[in-house]
Amino acid sequence: MTQKLANVTVLVKDYDEAIKFYTEKLNFILVEDTKLGDTKRWVLVTPGINSGSNLLLAKAITAEEILRVGNQTGGRVFLFLYTDNFKEYFEFLKSNNVKIIREPVKEIYGTVAVFEDLYGNNWDLIEPS
Repeated sequence: MTQKLANVTVLVKDYDEAIKFYTEKLNFILVEDTKLGDTKRWVLVTPGINSGSNLLLAKAITAEEILRVGNQTGGRVFLFLYTDNFKEYFEFLKSNNVKIIREPVKEIYGTVAVFEDLYGNNWDLIEPS
């Protein structure tokens, strides 16, 4: 039996502004944007065609969901984005005014920096050793 993690939900305030951020500022690919009703959509973005995983951008509706937008993990790093060209991608983020929380450092596992998405979730950008 084989399992794999396919989608991870990220709560967003607005579908279109989230799509714009992920596709333009992070260079992700829009995989799907399907309307499921008057206010609900199934929106998937991926960092690359062969990444094997997607982010499901889910518009926060309830009061509890709205409180969680941008703080899905209580301030800890939420997602880990691996790259095979740290310098190039880090410069791309900076040129797109993505907020850098922690400048790059070399760790035993690779080069890592922390950046923030449009709502305040923290991400690790990592180029493994």
